[in-house]
Amino acid sequence: MPDDLRGCRNGCALLFVVLCHHYFGLRNPYGALNQLREYIAACFAGLWIESFEHEDAVAEISSLCREEDWRLAVWDIDHGPRSGNQDASTVQTTDPLATIRALPTLATPNGSALLVLVNFHRFLGSAEVVQALAHQIALGKQNRCFVVILSPLVQIPTELEKLFVVIEHPLPDRQQLARIASSIATEEGELPSGTDLLSVLDSAAGLTRFEAEGAFRLSLVRHNKVTPPAVWQLKSQMLKKNGLMSLHQRIESFAQLGRLDNLKAFCLRAMRKQVEASLSGSRASQ
Repeated sequence: MPDDLRGCRNGCALLFVVLCHHYFGLRNPYGALNQLREYIAACFAGLWIESFEHEDAVAEISSLCREEDWRLAVWDIDHGPRSGNQDASTVQTTDPLATIRALPTLATPNGSALLVLVNFHRFLGSAEVVQALAHQIALGKQNRCFVVILSPLVQIPTELEKLFVVIEHPLPDRQQLARIASSIATEEGELPSGTDLLSVLDSAAGLTRFEAEGAFRLSLVRHNKVTPPAVWQLKSQMLKKNGLMSLHQRIESFAQLGRLDNLKAFCLRAMRKQVEASLSGSRASQ
């Protein structure tokens, strides 16, 4: 392969890796809860929240509902209605179609009501459920009853595409990952500090809370302290699950990549900004 083509290929791969490293696991600065609050104020009656951490998302939605004095009912196929901040006795069924049809019973004269449906994408292959959702979302503009689907993926049927807005529930940021690590590594010497801690947090970026807790515990079992290798191993397994890419760790540096000076300068600036942000966030959390 000619050197210029090889350099172009390596440069594209480098840019992709650096951008993923820079943005992977970075929280939306605007905030999912702020988006949810505004969409409800604007009366978007169909809300789709993409999340891998349903319990955390439900807890945050419940907190918002208490703050705004909204009614809340949470439903899944296993438990039926559960964990609302208000009385959810009006929705008492494990049948998905009956649950949708019962949504208007949550309405209040001067407030809003949310029905959170966990993993409800599994039921959207039913024509009856799709039609009932379309009807209730249209009705929600009058009675301020909102359908909130909580799902790990965005899989909206064509009939409902224009009726839903999508909100991404963010993964833990570095400050949250630091708190998780400190809650697990409680003995002296188990949790690194300074740049070593930043390396651990960088390796955990993009993991869910559940995955990060498991990676930190695995590192303690293997090394008696939290280190990046165990975290990277778990992250590589995560990438294998989706089948789109694999994680390859080597020791190449920019000095070994010829040409592409502008691209390397851009990547260094991006990584430098990330390190500075991590350092400032670490100081603020102390």
